Amino acid sequence: MSTTERPRILVVGGGYVGLYAARRILKKMRYGEATVTVVDPRSYMTYQPFLPETAAGSISPRHVVVPLRRVLPKAEVLTGRVTTIDQDRKVATIAPLVGEAYELPFDYLVIALGAVSRTFPIPGLAEQGIGMKGIEEAIGLRNHVLEQLDKADSTTDEEIRRKALTFVFIGGGFAGAETIGEVEDMARDAAKYYKNVSREDMRFILVDAADKILPEVGPKLGQYGKEHLESRGVEVYLSTSMDSCIDGHVVLKNGLEVDSNTIVWTAGVKPNPVLARYGLPLGPRGHVDCAPTLQVQGTDYIWAAGDNAQVPDLVGRKAGNENAWCPPNAQHALRQAKVLGDNVLSGMRGFPQKEYSHANKGAVAGLGLHKGVAMIVMGKMKIKLKGRLAWYMHRGYHGLAMPTWNRKIRVFADWTLGMFLKREVVALGALESPREEFYEAAKPAPAPAAPAAKTEEKAKAS
Repeated sequence: MSTTERPRILVVGGGYVGLYAARRILKKMRYGEATVTVVDPRSYMTYQPFLPETAAGSISPRHVVVPLRRVLPKAEVLTGRVTTIDQDRKVATIAPLVGEAYELPFDYLVIALGAVSRTFPIPGLAEQGIGMKGIEEAIGLRNHVLEQLDKADSTTDEEIRRKALTFVFIGGGFAGAETIGEVEDMARDAAKYYKNVSREDMRFILVDAADKILPEVGPKLGQYGKEHLESRGVEVYLSTSMDSCIDGHVVLKNGLEVDSNTIVWTAGVKPNPVLARYGLPLGPRGHVDCAPTLQVQGTDYIWAAGDNAQVPDLVGRKAGNENAWCPPNAQHALRQAKVLGDNVLSGMRGFPQKEYSHANKGAVAGLGLHKGVAMIVMGKMKIKLKGRLAWYMHRGYHGLAMPTWNRKIRVFADWTLGMFLKREVVALGALESPREEFYEAAKPAPAPAAPAAKTEEKAKAS
């Protein structure tokens, strides 16, 4: 770690906002002007819009993560967590992955912790649910689904088969609709290699408490997305929720009950709960309360952006919506990060702050190979696309938004190879416990049991 007397800019979180803000500051900063320190429990940033395609095997998992130390060579990157912040002393407490916690002084602070899965106290959810917020979960979901096909193909027990081949997805937003579309596509392809499993044996269920799916692309495209999924055999239940899923027995509020080994939870996100320990002003839903300049309200040395920040939507407010806030999506996170980086340098140099203002450019969603929906906003005109053209828009937008040319090229290479080579459908479940086989081979053999006759003689003698 740096021991210089230069002012320290502490970036809490190495996700989309943390990575881009740090890159912006380092790019525009004068030599030796400040020390930039990024703290995150992971040493990489995950591009979350690609998690559904990773779960389906269309993109290699290594290609949707960006190593922080490689992309930020001029920054300090600490692998750990910021547990508390003392604003009076301007000191953060760092808990590294190993070893004792220690204090780190700072002069300027950037809060970029992002969001975590929003869950509810549903019986069985913690034990049975699979999230889709990280690369580990995407890899785990892919292996898990393929393992269920392996189980179903290898047993004659109809109850086990039915439970293994029932897949329940809770949440019909971008994450839920895209994930079920991609996973259903993968399972359909994989079934071609199983003698005892066909697509007709599988049951895919999508549940959402709202009355529509994909609200980000508008009601018409959302309805198209619903009808498209249903045409592929996906059961879509709207205006309902899950009451319980103990031991995989899923009970929906509409009365439907099914047994499933696969329950994927994508029902929204919430700000990282650790924010409550930082002593920052929070909004009603736990977001850091920010001014249009992305400065935390009541401070002149703390900024926040992205999913953990409550940022006024100036474009929406000019249009008459006085309570408009920027939605938590990658489009705003990328642009906020650049403004934030500029404002941190302006604040350090004593210059005025710039307000963040960005009009919505639309939304794109992929629903599997060659299938998608897209809404492009151009001024007052909205262009709505569906099918293969929308899928090209989805891949083009997110492919170009992927950080660094290294990762862009790798992702496009994966897609190009996918045009000529068949999708891999092998499950690598042993990745979750790679030492198990070695442990079984290396553990001491149990002591041999004493012969029954000798045991009886000893018992009589005693």
